[in-house]
Amino acid sequence: MDLANTQLFRGLSTDEITSLLNCLKAVERNYKKGEVILAEGSITENIGIVLSGMAMISYSDIWGNSSILGNVAPGSVFAEVYACIPGQPMPVTVAAAEDTVILFLNIGKMLTTCTNVCPFHNRLVRNLLTVCAHKNLNLSQHIQHTSAKSIRGRLMSYFSACAKQAGNSSFVIPYNRQQLADYLNVDRSTMCNELSKMRKDKIIEYEKNHFLLKI
Repeated sequence: MDLANTQLFRGLSTDEITSLLNCLKAVERNYKKGEVILAEGSITENIGIVLSGMAMISYSDIWGNSSILGNVAPGSVFAEVYACIPGQPMPVTVAAAEDTVILFLNIGKMLTTCTNVCPFHNRLVRNLLTVCAHKNLNLSQHIQHTSAKSIRGRLMSYFSACAKQAGNSSFVIPYNRQQLADYLNVDRSTMCNELSKMRKDKIIEYEKNHFLLKI
């Protein structure tokens, strides 16, 4: 992946990024599908960037019920909030949804400007703030999708957002059926039944994770 195309390194040249990676103690690690990247309760001083693959962020309550909070696609950042708070345990688990490559960057080095990279280090910090703002927006959207009382209402809220983002009534979602149910905080079997009813009512068409809204 070309890091210059990621939100965190946007506006920086290849040479500037190379200098920053050395400064930020960048470490690249590989994870197999299902492997935990950051476990609930762990403390991290690094933020992660997905270079390839996909990571899922989930939360489990004391009874073992799990909810999907979101996914981390290539080029996206995770754990930045917890890394910024020294000693803050992770309340969520980040795991590889498929074989995934992660680039870890030390947050302390990122927030402390270095004389060697000062001219463009500030740009990196501004980009990090933008990333955090987008994360807050995504959290607000998740709350919106799960605020509907009915399963159909939650599905339609999510599908509407996906269609707007894609700029098309045809789109692909990053979740399988269980992950989608966890994300929307609903029962998988009941959700699948509702999807079948929505197709019968000619509201949607779908094949695996590809959906088409009948607008």
